[in-house]
Amino acid sequence: MPRGLLLVLCGPSGVGKTTIAHELLRRFGGHFSVSCTTRQPSTGEREGVDYRFVSEDAFQRMVREDAFLEHAMVFGRSWYGTPRAPVDEALARGELVVLDIDVQGAEVVHARVPDMLGIFILPPSEAVLLERLRRRGREDEAAIQRRFAESVREMERARTNGVYDAFVVNDDLPGAIEQVVELVGARLGRLQAAP
Repeated sequence: MPRGLLLVLCGPSGVGKTTIAHELLRRFGGHFSVSCTTRQPSTGEREGVDYRFVSEDAFQRMVREDAFLEHAMVFGRSWYGTPRAPVDEALARGELVVLDIDVQGAEVVHARVPDMLGIFILPPSEAVLLERLRRRGREDEAAIQRRFAESVREMERARTNGVYDAFVVNDDLPGAIEQVVELVGARLGRLQAAP
């Protein structure tokens, strides 16, 4: 059985990554990697679906056991990490595995899994990104401005770090989905055709 495909999908908050990831899994099947975090759940988030919510002690134990493919402190407040075992198991079954992680995490994963497919989703412009963050209605203006400034830094880092195979501008969600589907389908086709 051919090894599966590890897709690392990145982009700023509010750019449509989650919608794109779910459509990829609907079309290709596979596994969406659920990250662990030490932060508290937001309204409507479900344990084991959106995140695995763990204590600081449990998270640090997993770090010591090398149980993460990547992990990092985000915004200086909470830890996030991608559990390694479910990713390895799904790849061994020949599945598509989708990671929705930040640029720093993508760099670590790329160093460990250089044959990953990296796709960065961009907003049509910084002004559109700021408006999308405001429309989400999840944070006050100060938090939105912090998230926006971090997003601008991440987009610049993504353009120069050599991790991404493609950049897709989401100015039209159905069009962006089709571009990503085409990229993933082409890579999966090559993997399945390999001897």
